[in-house]
Amino acid sequence: MEPQLTVSVVDEVATVVIANPAKRNAMTAGMWRSLPELLAPLAADPAVRALVLTGAGETFCAGADISTLREPGDEQQSLAVRAEEALAAFPKPTLAAVRGYCVGGGSQLAAACDLRFAEEGTRFGVTPAKLGIVYPSSSTRRLAALVGPAAAKYLLFSGELIDAERALRTGLVDEVLPAGDLDKRVAEFTRVLVSRSLLTQAAAKEFANGRTDRDAHWTQQAHGSGDTAEGVAAFLERRPPRFTYGR
Repeated sequence: MEPQLTVSVVDEVATVVIANPAKRNAMTAGMWRSLPELLAPLAADPAVRALVLTGAGETFCAGADISTLREPGDEQQSLAVRAEEALAAFPKPTLAAVRGYCVGGGSQLAAACDLRFAEEGTRFGVTPAKLGIVYPSSSTRRLAALVGPAAAKYLLFSGELIDAERALRTGLVDEVLPAGDLDKRVAEFTRVLVSRSLLTQAAAKEFANGRTDRDAHWTQQAHGSGDTAEGVAAFLERRPPRFTYGR
């Protein structure tokens, strides 16, 4: 199989799969380059309400394809940062479903998602110190915001791998599932996500990510969307709401 990213959409959930099984799903330059191009139409598609990022087979992503790091210049890191930023900016809820190894660029991608669910036995690591690479400032800030400065320094300074339970304690992971239960739990949770108001989710995502200049925009969107009226009506009528924002 050629290294690639694949995408499918089922029941309003887009699933992006990192597939490079010969190298534990390591990201090639072409894969980094293709991610923003793949995400753009999904972001604009009203039939997509949430996105799951996962790896083919029994591992998530072992990082960047190290053989490409021999190439001159810093193109690989620039491509990785652009891919990470495109994923972080995706305007709908994103969830990384992680099993096996989530290392280097894999952790970079997982951290760029809104949520991370992991299977027991998963190993996480942020490993640039093993290669003498300067981790990008944007990636460092995102990691520190996620796990706190002390835990981020532990991961970055040592390059050591941590297990899923420690990742859960530090905030790198939101849920840890027994072996065999990850896919079922992700399917259950994404059904919850797509049933909720995308208006609420999109605004909350921007605010949680630090935007401070969009209050008026989201107030206007709320007034024009009808989601609030529908949510209140559904609550009073004891029925599931039918939210329409973004459709």
